[in-house]
Amino acid sequence: MGAQRSDSADFSRLLPIFAIVSVDVLGLTLILPLLHLYAAAFGATPLEIGLVATAFPAGQIIGLPFMGALSDRYGRKPLLLLSQITTCLSFLMLAFAEALWVVFASRLLDGLFGANLSTAQAAISDLTSEKDRARGLGLIGAAFGIGFLIGPAIALVMFELTDQLAMPAITAAAYSFLSILLTTFTFRETLPPEKRRRAVIKRSNLLSVLPYLRRANTRALLMLMFAQQFVFYGFESLLGVFTLTRLGLLAQGNAFIFVWVGVILIGVQLGYIGKWTRKYGELRVLRAALALLALGLTLTALTPQQPHPLYNEREARLYLLAQRPSGTEAVIGSLGVQLPSDAGRGIGGMLWLMGALVPLAIGAALIRPAINSLLTQRAEGGAYGGVLGASAAMVSAADAIAPLWFGALFQAAGSTLPFLLGGAIMAILWLLSHCGSVRQATAAQSALSRFSR
Repeated sequence: MGAQRSDSADFSRLLPIFAIVSVDVLGLTLILPLLHLYAAAFGATPLEIGLVATAFPAGQIIGLPFMGALSDRYGRKPLLLLSQITTCLSFLMLAFAEALWVVFASRLLDGLFGANLSTAQAAISDLTSEKDRARGLGLIGAAFGIGFLIGPAIALVMFELTDQLAMPAITAAAYSFLSILLTTFTFRETLPPEKRRRAVIKRSNLLSVLPYLRRANTRALLMLMFAQQFVFYGFESLLGVFTLTRLGLLAQGNAFIFVWVGVILIGVQLGYIGKWTRKYGELRVLRAALALLALGLTLTALTPQQPHPLYNEREARLYLLAQRPSGTEAVIGSLGVQLPSDAGRGIGGMLWLMGALVPLAIGAALIRPAINSLLTQRAEGGAYGGVLGASAAMVSAADAIAPLWFGALFQAAGSTLPFLLGGAIMAILWLLSHCGSVRQATAAQSALSRFSR
């Protein structure tokens, strides 16, 4: 009975962590739909916009192993505060950026030191037993989903009141400062001094993948995780510039698109993924997700170039140029992306994209949980942490590479080919999921699912 009270007390200590993560994610998602506009306002090309999108995941590949080791040595609270302070500073840099390199540097700084989520996950692991850890870590996913939905919605409302790109970054910095206060006054250290150990910088997350890539039962799934994330993050990082050049969407329009995707993601994750996985098994859900992603990306690539009814090319160009600092020469035509003309305005292009994003968002909600679930079933001796760490490393590697590749393709061949090629890659992955190593890696699970039904 005493142990039960202890578990309950520990879970009551998770509430401040949930609040801290919610505020952190809210600040981040306020500016996610707008990063491409920051870059475009400084005359960035699609390749340079991809470079901005690469900065954060590239910084995390370098910084996360160091931050994790330091939190094991000095405790969770100091490292959580350090990451939140640097996140706040990165938002302020973004708000007052006077050159494109400052926009890039702000994202790199946040990636190098902004290990907010990973430190919070470590704190939750300190407080929970193995039996309750999944429930505790589920709070992170819930906080992230809430922030991802509310953040763009707040950005949309803000742009009805002001047309300044700096305001969301300033608001995000304010939310980040609030999280610093929450950590300072409500978070109690979860790793006491007697449980701390000497800081040892572990091997790079990417190097930790190698043992799992050598194993036949996990190799195909990890390669699949990398491939699908490579395509999806390429899409995600260039969606804003795609909607700008194809539909003429600025801040409000892109915030609405993110809210639309967020509603679908949360609806699937909360209401359907568990039911579908139990009914059909992870392998079938994985295949369905790949098919949906292939369909969604292909339909997105074919979105008609039809600006929305309220679009005005000259006003859009002046709007972007007005976001530059007063000392920057604003020359009409000096943008790094091609804006659509006023001709043929209508609602058809917007409706097409919203329809295309439905299968894409459903597939995105299903794909990673399905792959990770299959990976844990292949973990030797129940070593879930190692195989999930390898999966996360593959995601980080894909995130660091994809924006550059897709940005270069966007710049060289236009807005259609990158997403069309992404749809083709997903279709090929769907075909490969029906044969070879993926089927072998999931044969036991599939048989068990059929037997249980």
